[in-house]
Amino acid sequence: MKKTFSILANKYLLATCFFIVWMLFFDQRDFFYVREQKQKLKALETKKHYYQLEIEKARNDLANLQNNPAALEKFAREHYIMKKDGEDVFVIEQPLVDTKKQ
Repeated sequence: MKKTFSILANKYLLATCFFIVWMLFFDQRDFFYVREQKQKLKALETKKHYYQLEIEKARNDLANLQNNPAALEKFAREHYIMKKDGEDVFVIEQPLVDTKKQ
């Protein structure tokens, strides 16, 4: 009994336990705050990677449109519904919601 009490009364052990509890729960940057911030950082890094890929894809498309007249014509026809003289353009729109047969 005395040995257990002397271990619990050790000032270094008590200070260490107090420090650990303080850092885990009461500090401004406690364990849970740091974990939440790491999750946010990971999500932002994922978004950053996605946008870097999209920027690279857009740069490739721009270079292709600037250097390839056939690609420019295809882009204009698909996105702006442009046509040559004497051609007819038919636009087919897909329904937003699929209708189910009942």
